[in-house]
Amino acid sequence: MAVFSDVDVFLSWFAGLDGVFDAPPPDGDPVDLLAHGLQCADVLRTRHPDDLGLQLAGLVHDIGHAAGGDDPDHAHTGAAAVRPILGDRVADLVGLHVEAKRYLAATETYALSPASSLSLSRQGAAMTGPEAERFAERPEAVAAIALRRADESAKEVGRVVPGLETWAPRLREYAHRDHLRPGRT
Repeated sequence: MAVFSDVDVFLSWFAGLDGVFDAPPPDGDPVDLLAHGLQCADVLRTRHPDDLGLQLAGLVHDIGHAAGGDDPDHAHTGAAAVRPILGDRVADLVGLHVEAKRYLAATETYALSPASSLSLSRQGAAMTGPEAERFAERPEAVAAIALRRADESAKEVGRVVPGLETWAPRLREYAHRDHLRPGRT
């Protein structure tokens, strides 16, 4: 499992996800992991312009597919991979994005892409009532749901969004904030 402690090493690795898919089509999403992350970050930038942490969680939320995690565990694998450079909040959101899908599938009529529908069964299916109640009580539940909604709308082949060169300085700046340094909250 990949764990990153250097932002530039991470960015170089992340750029290499161009052409890497979560699963081969038709079982996986129709866009590669880099395009999906860029689209998701852009959706969140538009919907939540004052929440850079949420935007960056959108950028990196699916890296667990390429960092050694299988489908059910990719959220936790991705969270562990970015926690050292992006801190607890971004990692927690990455780690919750599958649970947010399971929550939405349980609590509303939630339109999923064919790939997301397929993966939902491997990820534990819709939450039970008690699971949904516990999820809704989590401090980051609302942000995780926003990430999940952006995730589902970020699968458009050919969609033009700002590239990694736009996000790299934001990611570097966020990674170097005081609250992410060891011993700080």
